[in-house]
Amino acid sequence: MARSALERLVVDVPDFPEPGIVFKDISPVLADHDAFTVVIGALAQSGRDDQGRVVVDKVVGMEARGFILAAPVALALGCGFVPVRKAGKLPRETHAVSYELEYGRATLELHRDAIAPGDRVLLVDDVLATGGTVAATNQLVEQCGGTPHAVSVLMELGFLDGRSKADGVPVDSLLTI
Repeated sequence: MARSALERLVVDVPDFPEPGIVFKDISPVLADHDAFTVVIGALAQSGRDDQGRVVVDKVVGMEARGFILAAPVALALGCGFVPVRKAGKLPRETHAVSYELEYGRATLELHRDAIAPGDRVLLVDDVLATGGTVAATNQLVEQCGGTPHAVSVLMELGFLDGRSKADGVPVDSLLTI
């Protein structure tokens, strides 16, 4: 059902934010209560074992659309939500990792105390493209002493092979394009 909702509601926006990039607009999915509910449930499955038990302590959402998805996933799992932000957006002491994007360079930060040593962490984002954001977030989680458990994304741009940058962390995608 989640895959069907994504296929039906995600809108391609050509040449955004730069010429040659096709932006995947998930706003229609978010605006449809039934689709949003199904998608959140499907993303949360990556934080459960085969018997449906929660196996993660925290859910990390990557700036910015990952926040929209990760916060309700954390609620569904009964876990805390942790934002990974662009540089300079968090008010306290942070870990930082810089990486390459499909159309530039970025730095992500995470509060140093957001994840406790030993925490098992589910990473949630909207689109897995080149894998730079996932790789950087894995590093941030590990710098805090946490363990990345899995990556859960709405869509994966399979032709970009971003999952190869997940450093062995399982990647669950609701839709591969």
